[in-house]
This record gives sequence, C-alpha cells and structure tokens, in this order.
Amino acid sequence: MQASKSAPPHSLGEFIRSHRERLAPHQVGIARGTRRRTPGLRREEVAQRAGLSPTWYTWLEQGRPVSLSADALARIAAALNLSAAERRYLFELARRRDPHEPQEPTVSQLLIDTVQSFSGPAYLLDRQWTAIAWNSSAAKLFRGWLDARSPERNLLRYMFLSPEARTLVEDWPHRAARLAAEFRAHSGPHLEDAPTRALVMDLEQVSSEFKKFWRSQDVEERHGGLRVFNRGARRLMRFQQTTFIPATAPGHLLVVLLPATKTREADSAVR
Repeated sequence: MQASKSAPPHSLGEFIRSHRERLAPHQVGIARGTRRRTPGLRREEVAQRAGLSPTWYTWLEQGRPVSLSADALARIAAALNLSAAERRYLFELARRRDPHEPQEPTVSQLLIDTVQSFSGPAYLLDRQWTAIAWNSSAAKLFRGWLDARSPERNLLRYMFLSPEARTLVEDWPHRAARLAAEFRAHSGPHLEDAPTRALVMDLEQVSSEFKKFWRSQDVEERHGGLRVFNRGARRLMRFQQTTFIPATAPGHLLVVLLPATKTREADSAVR
C-alpha cells in the first residue's frame, strides 16, 4: 500500500480498534476456541474477513499514513458488523464517501410534517435543491416556484430562469451569485452524481449568468442571514433565514424564514 498525503486521523484507528475488541468471535461465525489474551476479534481475523492485508490493517489501527479507498472502508465496516450510524461515522472520519450510500435518502412523513408546522415560510430541498416539501407561507411568498401554478420546483432553475425571481429577490445579481457558490459547497460530496451533473450542465447551457457564477469556482456556506423580498409598490419583506441539515435525510436542507426584527437584522450585519 502506498502512503497517503492526507493520512487518516488517529481517531479512525481508535474507532475501528474499539469495535474490533467489542465484537465476539461467535457473532461473526468463528467457533469458540481457546481463551484469548485480548477481547474481541484478532486483527488478523478482521483483515481476513475484509479481504485486506493484516499488516495494512494493523497500520490502519495504529494511525499510520496509509491510503484508504472507499471500497476498503466498506469491507471493514462489513467485517466489524457496524450499524448504519457507525458505518456513516467511519466514512466521515476517513473523509470518504460510502459507495453504498443511497442516491436520495428517504424523507419521512415526520420531516414533511415538521415543514408544515412552521408559521413562517419553510421548505425542504433535496440534494439538487429541488423543493420536495413546503408550507403555505412559502407558497405565498415564492410565486412562480412553490405556488400551485408553477411546474418547476428546482430552486436554481427558478432563480436563474424565472423573471419573477429577478423581481422578487432584492439585489438579485448578488443573491444569484451567492446561491451558485452555496450550491457548489453543498453539492461537493455528490457533485459527480448523475442528477447533479445533469442539472449543472443544463443550467450552464441555458443561463449565461449561472455559467459565469459556477465557473468562478466561488464557494460559500449556506449559513443564512438577512433575506429581502420585493412584494411590489415599494413594499419589502425582510426575513432571517436559518438552514438546517436533517439528521434523517443527509444531503437535504430544511430552510426556515423568520420575520426579521431590528435585533435580528443587527445580528445579521455583525455576521
């Protein structure tokens, strides 16, 4: 195995060692034999179950700088009988993406009901930022996107292709550039997924502005902050946007807009 420039942290070795030591031989079909000096499975047994070199696996537990492939991590997860949460944590420690991660996590009815429970505008975006749930306040605010007459639910398509968005969103050029940068940050782990690639390629073809913003390679976190919308007749609506990542739907975003008080606007200006 070749050395890796981005060596896994010692916490990765500690994590897999802890789970090896707590896994009894009979749990993986190994017959009870003579008394063992250490608890759990031997390193050689885990390496064999994972189809890996015992030396390489030992180095991994010791926190040495060895290369890590997603396939090797998946086999280690299976060899250690890791739960879904433990497996996800393993890949997070190694900074790798699980090859068996579903393209789109299942969204529970409870999460959809949560979106509906907010009094202010709230909506749920999938990995390509297509709205899959929203409440009546959001539908009323985002006409042409979330109202009943709109055939298009993707936020990026709405922002860059809808004339209504350019009127509704105050300071559209700045917000549009920021939105593209936020999407780049969010889509990093699944940028090569077919749906994400197709969306980006299509938008680059039909929107010169998206193409310019996207190819600038700007990256911004979607933290939230002050959002201003133009409702006509010089009437502006101000909200503080807060974005959540649901634990039950990785890659999705729950966006909530709260009425912007003077205090919240001041806090936003500080950020």
